[in-house]
Amino acid sequence: MGGETIIPPTFTSEEEYSVDQDFSLPSLSSLNPTLLRDYLRMKAEDGKNESDRLFLEEFDKMGPQSSSPDFEAYHKRRQKVYKEVLQSYDQLRVRSMSLNEAKYKVLSYFPGIWIENVGGKKFSDYDVPKTTSLLLIGPKGCGKSSLVNKISRVFEDDNFAPERAQISYNPSVGDGTYYLQGYMIPRGSASFCLYDSRGLADGTSENINVIQNWMNNGVRHGEPVIRKSDDSSLRRRMKFKPRELGWKFCRPQMVNFVIFVVDAVSVLKSIEGHGVEDLLCLQMINEVFKHPCLSFKDDKPVVVITHGDLLSIADRVRARVYLGELLGIPPAKQIFDIPENHDPVTELTIVDMLRYSLEHADRNLPYKNWVRKVPLFSWLCVLAMLLGFASGMACMRYLHMRHPRKSEFKIVWHTIRHIW
Repeated sequence: MGGETIIPPTFTSEEEYSVDQDFSLPSLSSLNPTLLRDYLRMKAEDGKNESDRLFLEEFDKMGPQSSSPDFEAYHKRRQKVYKEVLQSYDQLRVRSMSLNEAKYKVLSYFPGIWIENVGGKKFSDYDVPKTTSLLLIGPKGCGKSSLVNKISRVFEDDNFAPERAQISYNPSVGDGTYYLQGYMIPRGSASFCLYDSRGLADGTSENINVIQNWMNNGVRHGEPVIRKSDDSSLRRRMKFKPRELGWKFCRPQMVNFVIFVVDAVSVLKSIEGHGVEDLLCLQMINEVFKHPCLSFKDDKPVVVITHGDLLSIADRVRARVYLGELLGIPPAKQIFDIPENHDPVTELTIVDMLRYSLEHADRNLPYKNWVRKVPLFSWLCVLAMLLGFASGMACMRYLHMRHPRKSEFKIVWHTIRHIW
């Protein structure tokens, strides 16, 4: 993998034929039962974590067994999805001829441009940010930082530009990115910003706590991502570096959409049941992805699979369909395969993924909170007007008390003389 140019994928008759073979894409419920089911059942019976039991139940429900009367219909549906994903690669190759046009639509983006005016709402009714913020999350070593560099190169039209995000050469040593890092795309623009984050921890609850803080309070460039499980020396080193304290003066940016990055090789190992570590990683991905804090109304995060250049097209398709079935999203439309290649097909996939993310970010913008959004100067003007009105009323009342009106009582002397 690296900077070599690879011809856009075409499919051999053997690969197309494999679609029609029984169990070409194995059901999750039939994957290596000795390793997968027994291990999860052992953890579930341990009773320490309720999520283990739910995860086992979910695997058991993901597809009917071969003895089920619904098996044939289920198998045909899976074949149809498999073909759709396989054909999407060929469609990308054809559409890559219009790469510049697709790229222009993203380059001309500004926040709110894809707002849908429904329900009588207008652009001015939405709380539109100055910059749309897209948050990248995923396990360590999945390729988040590499994805940032690939996206940056696509929109700078320079495959030899220096890398903006630091890449970990050996993901097994440390967690790579320790600080939230923001990258404007393209460089020097203010339309949208990618936030690279630290790799997810092994424990789901710790990941959820960190992500909930980002989703509720916003993200800040340069902010250290500190976990309770970090050793004391690492926490001190991250907290008190004088050069890294500038993040405290950055204004928090609310997250507008999430890009979930997953290593395709790790997914394939989970499919084939190569080890417990991959199964645990898959469990963590499933639990974090489905947590409500990552969704915007009904829209779940977009998924990017990386390192597909190490796999065959058939295996890349298997990984996408497998994730789609596990996470409950359409693999042909919401899971994007972005390998370590520099070719028009890969660039178009990046552009399509960003357009999907930006459109859904705009579509889920909140309505304005008018009380909060009125500028302070306007409130001061209103307050001054009220004070002026109150002062005027007080002056009028004071003058009225100092200069009372003359009595309207009048003595009619003619009437009095007549009585006498």
